[in-house]
Amino acid sequence: MDFGVKGKVAIVTGGSSGIGFAIARTFLSEGARVVINGRDRNKLDEACKQLGAGAEGVVADLTTPEGTKALYDFATRLGPVDFLINNIGRFDVEDFFEISDARWHEYFEANLMTGIRITRLVLKDMLARNSGAVVFISSEAGVRSLPHMPHYSVTKTAQLGLSRALAERTRGTNVRVNAYMPGPTATESVQAYFESMAAQRKQPFADVVGDFFKSDMPDSLLQKLIDPMMHGRAVIQLATNTAQNGTTQRGDGGAFHAII
Repeated sequence: MDFGVKGKVAIVTGGSSGIGFAIARTFLSEGARVVINGRDRNKLDEACKQLGAGAEGVVADLTTPEGTKALYDFATRLGPVDFLINNIGRFDVEDFFEISDARWHEYFEANLMTGIRITRLVLKDMLARNSGAVVFISSEAGVRSLPHMPHYSVTKTAQLGLSRALAERTRGTNVRVNAYMPGPTATESVQAYFESMAAQRKQPFADVVGDFFKSDMPDSLLQKLIDPMMHGRAVIQLATNTAQNGTTQRGDGGAFHAII
């Protein structure tokens, strides 16, 4: 299917691994020029090598204004940014009573402020030329609040509110802002988490994942981890579908009871 992105510039933040890497790969497969960022030059170079022609990596820490400007300047030298995918995020299992103020601020910086900073620059350009799309990669945890990682859930909920608020700024234009909610996905970090649990429990990896769905996500209809490339396909569709603006699209595998 031709999504109409050939030759266009897309920024995928945190695109060197996980869901971001899958999104970057999907845009590249459709002929887009993709810019990813990260803080590790070696990791970025390896990711770009795996992604292939059309992929560009820039060392830029979006938890700082300077890093954000570096990414923006690098991408706009290639041309106008047609697609911005705010994918940067972190998660950890931590007890609410043990999470310090500093830790909360770390989560807001990583999961929310990174998207705010780069969107503040890119969205203004999109509105000026009346073209472009922004997608925030949130999580099913944004609506299915998780007691064992409240800082993660809260920041992912905030992304949904931010996405809708910014979409309201696009009324009557050809610019769109949407959010996407993936469910448990077989990314490197998630697999490492379950592998660690499997080693601690001295159980097979598959059994630990199966137990997780039975105990923590019994309502999941898939009852398994999602292939990251499925999110890549969904996000490029969301970014290019002119019928979708101000929406939150689910890619959670049926993790909670809802008909919309």
